[in-house]
Amino acid sequence: MKYRFIQENTGHYPVRILCRVMRVSRSAFYAWKARPAGIITAEELHLYRRAKALFSASRESLGSRELAKKLRAEGLEITRYRMMKVMQKLKLVVKQRVAYKVTTKRNHSDAVADNLLNQNFNPTGKDQVWAGDITYRVPGAQGRYGR
Repeated sequence: MKYRFIQENTGHYPVRILCRVMRVSRSAFYAWKARPAGIITAEELHLYRRAKALFSASRESLGSRELAKKLRAEGLEITRYRMMKVMQKLKLVVKQRVAYKVTTKRNHSDAVADNLLNQNFNPTGKDQVWAGDITYRVPGAQGRYGR
């Protein structure tokens, strides 16, 4: 990023000043410039695209093991450890989904209280209508949770 900035602005300012401003040495800049660009093969590009597609299709929940299994099922040769490196390179971070948990369990054989209110939510005076809700089990005299 710094080196690219220096390269783009060499027509306007001397390399010596740009390197000083960006706090890099001139030798490091010239070494970066001489280094060949990273070229990837068509197979590797295909692997990256399929990995990204499978990862996003899973709502970012597939880890390296499952992603490698799915890619192997498609015919690509990849190990779990290589998949870990690919995920790091592509910045694929797994998001743990929260499982839905049922908090209220009702026995259908239990009696349901009568509807004494009959949808009349506007009483005429004080203390005519009271309401409450218990969404958890209370230990009773019979033992734990009345069983």
